[in-house]
Amino acid sequence: MSKGDSIWDLAIETVHHQEKDGKEGQQENRPAEESSVLLMGSKSSGKTSIILRFLDRDEAAKPTTALEFTFGRRARNNLAKDVVNIWELGGGTFLSRLVDTAINVNSVRQLAVMLVLDLSRPDDLWVTMETLLKQARAAADRSITELDKLQPGVKQALRKKAWEKYDEHPDKEMVDPFPVPLVIVGGKYDVFQDFDSEKRKIICKTLRFVAHNYGASLLFFSLKMKQLIDRGRVMFNHLSFGAAAPQLKSMQLEHNKPIYIPAGADGFQQIGPPPLPEGNVGTMSARNPVELWKQAFTGHFPQVSAVPTVQDDPAKDPQYAESSIDAMRQQKDEELERYRKNAERKAREIARMRDGLKM
Repeated sequence: MSKGDSIWDLAIETVHHQEKDGKEGQQENRPAEESSVLLMGSKSSGKTSIILRFLDRDEAAKPTTALEFTFGRRARNNLAKDVVNIWELGGGTFLSRLVDTAINVNSVRQLAVMLVLDLSRPDDLWVTMETLLKQARAAADRSITELDKLQPGVKQALRKKAWEKYDEHPDKEMVDPFPVPLVIVGGKYDVFQDFDSEKRKIICKTLRFVAHNYGASLLFFSLKMKQLIDRGRVMFNHLSFGAAAPQLKSMQLEHNKPIYIPAGADGFQQIGPPPLPEGNVGTMSARNPVELWKQAFTGHFPQVSAVPTVQDDPAKDPQYAESSIDAMRQQKDEELERYRKNAERKAREIARMRDGLKM
């Protein structure tokens, strides 16, 4: 009790401390919680590396073949351990339907999505982003509707949570928030920063528009920049365990620097109009703002074909080698080859016999 404090000041201070201690005690004594995070995005964009950094695993990232699962745990003072289920979709858009495995009735209420895009490949950026967001949104909407039948009120609660960041925002009537928390990550920033300034500006403005429209946070990431690794780890911890997100004071809007914009902190007026290619203004026929930005972006960066390509056979990848299984597979392959040759030989013999009868 310092000089000049009255007994009433001391009493008020004591009550405040008791209230604070009580809230912290409630926080620590709550039962263990479970959440889920789905990572999807461009091939070789850094998804696995983000997971490894979050889990503090010092190992080389391996290519993700399909949909892989791992988990992380966080112990609290009361020894309860919160768990995050981590799903990673590999192959870009090739296996996009597998998001239904991670987004379902059991996970959707505590689910977050991280979309990781390869900034070094703008010719693949929009089609990847559009395909995966469409698939994930459909799965989330479907799961929420089914869950609401079992637990009435869930749909309204999740909708309210998705919209709360826009309660007082001037763009409230123009945005379309994603049904679950969404973070868009621009990977390979170290390569991207060497792009021509005008190209970087177009890509950054487009990603800012998409993130703001869908109520997503936007941040750039690189394995070669410690600051961006730390920021990515903090964001992942936020999605997984509800820890504090990266600080608002570190927000960065400039296209010449690694962007970080928390959900709801941007605005259409600050972003500006879509970067329409010269001479193409009169040919635009968009039905909505997203379509207009798509036409503008793809006018500068024509997208590669969206038709999925057949992936390399993972059974021939050395990282998945299993001696006993590989030996059995080789035996079956040899049996199949013998069967194929016998079938071809019999077909030729039958053909010769038919030719002989005709003569």
